[in-house]
Amino acid sequence: MSHFEDQPLNEQSAGSPSPGEPVFLVIGKLRKPHGVRGEISMEVLTDFPERITSGSTVFIGSTHRATPIRSLRWHNQLLLLSFQGYADLDQVGVLRNQYVYVRTDQLDSLAEDEYYHHQILGLQVFSDSGEPLGVVTTILETGSNDVLVVESPTGKEILLPVIDEVILRIDLAGGTIHVHLLPGLLP
Repeated sequence: MSHFEDQPLNEQSAGSPSPGEPVFLVIGKLRKPHGVRGEISMEVLTDFPERITSGSTVFIGSTHRATPIRSLRWHNQLLLLSFQGYADLDQVGVLRNQYVYVRTDQLDSLAEDEYYHHQILGLQVFSDSGEPLGVVTTILETGSNDVLVVESPTGKEILLPVIDEVILRIDLAGGTIHVHLLPGLLP
């Protein structure tokens, strides 16, 4: 069924490639410099770390400064990056605790039944009988399947597991998700 990838961070710049879509998606957070040759560790916050490649350009910090990656390698659970223009410990140290982004217009296409988180957040949810249930506000990643958190018009939260029996249809163009409510799903 549906699978959701990569989340936008609320630190977006104005404007979007498509109405409602962020321009940038966060893929990691820079931590501390590593060694003396200009490497810095990055906590990976993307489901697609294999798309981060040497020679590609990422965007760093709230100003989204375009920065080419010179090299990268894995170290434990972190990615060690070096950037063009940052040759030593002191230079790269200024990047500490900043987010690393990619542009949404440079994202790879997903399979037909896969979606990025930013595409699902804000969609209107309707039951299979046409009853409006609310708006998707959050997506929880549980390990076995994602869960949509839907805020109802009364302010209550409805948790909808992203499984074939519940998610019937996602219509990005129409801004809607149609679901089948299994017993016990409504608050």
